[in-house]
Amino acid sequence: MSQADFDVDVLVLGSGIAGLSCALDAAAHGSVLVVTKRELVEANTRYAQGGVSSVLGADDSFAEHVQDTLVAGAGLCKPEVVRLCVEEGPAVVERLVRLGVEFDRGDDGAFDLGREGGHSKRRVLHAGDITGSAIQRALVAGARAHPDLEILEHHHAVDLITTAKHLRTGGPNRCLGAYVLDVRGRRILTVRARCTILATGGAGKVYKYTSNPPVATGDGVAMAYRAGARVANLEFFQFHPTCLFHPKANSFLISEALRGEGGVLRLMDGSPFMKRYHTLGSLAPRDVVARAIDNELKRRGEPYVLLDMSTREADYLAERFPNIHARCLELGIDMRTDPIPVVPAAHYMCGGVQTDVDARTSVQGLLAIGEVACTGLHGANRLASNSLLEGAVFGARAARTLSGLLAEKATAAPELPHWDAGDAREPDEVVVITQNWKEIRRFMWNYVGIVRSDRRLARARRRIELLRDEIHEYYWDYRVTPDLLELRNLATVAELIIRSACLRKESRGLHYTLDHPDRSDARFGTDTVLEGL
Repeated sequence: MSQADFDVDVLVLGSGIAGLSCALDAAAHGSVLVVTKRELVEANTRYAQGGVSSVLGADDSFAEHVQDTLVAGAGLCKPEVVRLCVEEGPAVVERLVRLGVEFDRGDDGAFDLGREGGHSKRRVLHAGDITGSAIQRALVAGARAHPDLEILEHHHAVDLITTAKHLRTGGPNRCLGAYVLDVRGRRILTVRARCTILATGGAGKVYKYTSNPPVATGDGVAMAYRAGARVANLEFFQFHPTCLFHPKANSFLISEALRGEGGVLRLMDGSPFMKRYHTLGSLAPRDVVARAIDNELKRRGEPYVLLDMSTREADYLAERFPNIHARCLELGIDMRTDPIPVVPAAHYMCGGVQTDVDARTSVQGLLAIGEVACTGLHGANRLASNSLLEGAVFGARAARTLSGLLAEKATAAPELPHWDAGDAREPDEVVVITQNWKEIRRFMWNYVGIVRSDRRLARARRRIELLRDEIHEYYWDYRVTPDLLELRNLATVAELIIRSACLRKESRGLHYTLDHPDRSDARFGTDTVLEGL
């Protein structure tokens, strides 16, 4: 046994909108340590182009936002969670403004609200087409300036420490903190915490094509599952319909807001096609649009479709979407006159670690917020721009939960076992990691992507079981590195997605299978839950 390297009230793993929102509020109730595996600014939040959905227009209502979310969620949203998120939206927007986020406004000073696919009204706040970056900058500045926040950058969580797994005590399973790899110092630290917050984001890198940054490797879901937490609805992975198709683009997202502002999806011959799939045409929900594009690409054997913005004024496009416009120009595409070549890509994990409305998981002392969590807001398909809303709302709610937990009388802190590397040696075959990483991402894209089948899922399951055993052996033979940790977590999340997809013998929302094309509310109108190890 050993003394911990850090002993804090609250450990926050992750530095996106959910994690930093929670950390800033939680610092009023106790000592807070924020751990992030890259720089503090590097999170999925930073890359969100669209905006934050909230009811702020005179012609809008909470009821309409709730209804749009429920329709998109295809029968699996939890109505009470949807209502609280929608109703708490204006307050979290106000807080973001106080922190320094400058959302776009009209000449009258009112918010310039956009409309995106699936929304019946204009209710999306934005800061040009780099809304996430504007939010992340403000949160990072607030965190760095806060005197009671301690921040560890370039520190990678290895595993959660629990009573059941590490102390082998009786009673309810409780999280006691985490083992954390100091990437630059190449040593593993023991962090003891009264409460641990998972805010680690998504897992887009489990797929070959993704809009996500390299940090999105499913660390939180994998660690929580290994710690015994319940995970839910991991079969529902959202594919963004429009990522830029270009060899030099590297997963550059073309925001849904472009379609909200009049963009029309066309085939390579110039003909529109979305009306054949949905009455809303190019404004249909993301799952419908992604499947439609996927079907057209496979049917016609073409590499991409086109997003045509020529119906809008040239000056407006350059002003409203400066980042997208500039990036496209760098690649020889002038979106004011040229259609943008686009393809679908893995974008958002709608399932995750199952929580209640106060962010609690099934493991005591462990909370989950943001994309890593399955709160019940998104159901089987996320409505555009509800993700930043959820992160801000549940970041604040988790902080309120923490204030109650930390007010309880603390029990004597147990001594935690130190990290034991055993006979592990320095890695000598890094090619094993890169090869397994590529194989997982390739078969996940081909077999567990936008369109699935029983046969494809069975193939994927056989492959992940073989790779899981190989990665497990490698993990215990060699000293941990960031690449090895991410590979291990990706393999775990891939297996959980496959298992969840195998269980759902229907098509609903983001889960579409050729063998079960109909929605079955009688048999499958519930969450797919997997119990942690």
